[in-house]
Amino acid sequence: MEIKIKKLYEDSIMPTYGSIASAGIDLYAHLEGNTQIIIIKPHETIKVGTGIAVEPPVGYFGAIFARSGMATKQGLRPANCVGVCDWDYRGEYIVAIHNDTEQEQQIHNGDRIAQLVLLPYTTFNIVEVDDVSTTERGAGGFGSTGA
Repeated sequence: MEIKIKKLYEDSIMPTYGSIASAGIDLYAHLEGNTQIIIIKPHETIKVGTGIAVEPPVGYFGAIFARSGMATKQGLRPANCVGVCDWDYRGEYIVAIHNDTEQEQQIHNGDRIAQLVLLPYTTFNIVEVDDVSTTERGAGGFGSTGA
């Protein structure tokens, strides 16, 4: 299978696999202009461009996940935990990064900031009904099945 990727800027970095068996493709920060470093204040969220547009295979979407090293070493993660890039989105992939720490953190131009995993999806016809079927669990949620 192929994934089509367009560099939006001459200096954009093409995504790469970290190893031969990696599920995720590393995405790189593309900071605009002459900016080489951005600071993320404690508990702040900023948007970081990747400088690329993606065309996944038909029937797939791009899921943007944290890179474990950034999360554990810097306390940085995608603000929405998992970003969903729909199949028909053709704009720049942008990662909203949140700083979970009490210290300022840095992102340098060219840093690996997230990983892209392509996942299959199915769409459904939405049908409004007067009621849904009953089950043993019913409407029990948040801990209703045990600890």
